[in-house]
Amino acid sequence: MIKPLKIIIFDGSFKTRSFINRLAQGLTERHQVYILGFNETLPNRLEKVNYIPLGSNQSKIRFVKTTLQYALQAGSIKLVYNTLKKIALGRRKELHKQNLKFVLQKIGPDVIHLQWLSVIPWFEEVLSSQTTPVVLSQLGFHVNVRPFVNDKNFSYLQRWYSKMAGFHSVSKAISRNGDKIWNDTYKIDKVVYTGLPLEITPFLEKYYILNSLQLLSVGRPHWIKGYDYALQTCKRLKDQNISFHYTIIGGAGNEELQFLIADLGLKGYVSLAASASQSEVFDVMRSSSLLLMPSLEEGIPNVVVEAMAIGLPVISTDCGGISELITNGVNGWVVPTRNPEAMAVAVMNFRALSLKKIGAVRVAAREKVERQHNEERMVEGMEELYFQVRSTN
Repeated sequence: MIKPLKIIIFDGSFKTRSFINRLAQGLTERHQVYILGFNETLPNRLEKVNYIPLGSNQSKIRFVKTTLQYALQAGSIKLVYNTLKKIALGRRKELHKQNLKFVLQKIGPDVIHLQWLSVIPWFEEVLSSQTTPVVLSQLGFHVNVRPFVNDKNFSYLQRWYSKMAGFHSVSKAISRNGDKIWNDTYKIDKVVYTGLPLEITPFLEKYYILNSLQLLSVGRPHWIKGYDYALQTCKRLKDQNISFHYTIIGGAGNEELQFLIADLGLKGYVSLAASASQSEVFDVMRSSSLLLMPSLEEGIPNVVVEAMAIGLPVISTDCGGISELITNGVNGWVVPTRNPEAMAVAVMNFRALSLKKIGAVRVAAREKVERQHNEERMVEGMEELYFQVRSTN
């Protein structure tokens, strides 16, 4: 029988990303799960998950109320006095740390799971004392790029990486980058892929070859996403008289992209749409022809996993952990990074494929996601990591 754990999941907010929501919900079947955040409002809370406020960043009144409640619960008149003094002086960060320390003492967690490298400073005292094992997730820009272009950040991470009980990596590729920051013979680093609730991500049985290709990308307009290369791909498609329309969900209002669209003569060919909910994105996916993933660096992008699960064909750059997900020509297509010509050729080659060939790729993509990215496997993988760091701490 599995011994229940008290697990704290922390990214600074109650509004956690979908991976954490699915993980937390799955863990509650056997464990006590706490999500800590610097906010006190969340429209839809997960059942059985304990949401613990650390003092609202949205409301000064709620911040003061929460902070005073914790000081009073601690039962120290001196602490209450010092808390009132810090409130009067506006020392919000000190009070946030005080609240966090109180909550950690009250819960007495078996393991703390940090979601971002940027939240490490909040747990320096815990890491220094090594009283509770801390697991750090490795994902995205903060592991793949920032440490290698910012010497100060690299040095900071080297110092605190050595004090982590373990690491959760979203791909083998990002694990290798983490090893460049810090490595050790006894380092615990487990690759656990993002899991999807496949029962509510149905496969699109019918796929239509449209006269005008409907190309889609999803994500914030950061340079790491490579949208400038995708737009250069579109320019090549236009020059070849390929009928298409390209939509970037999350790109609305970005001046650099707007300028590049105008400069490349792509007005009418490209739409910059606002960020959308997951269900809204899925609806757009179901009416699209092809997902373009032009990124320069990723872990394993969730949007690609989701597209493959739904049955939307994918052309992606060979970035990060994409090779762990896509086998070129089998369940998608892979092109070099920073190469709009190669991506344009891949799109034109796709356009020439038969519906039967596209269907085979779509089915293979879904099967890959079912094997590698099912929700149950994700939860079990994280459980194994938590118990491993507990046994070696």
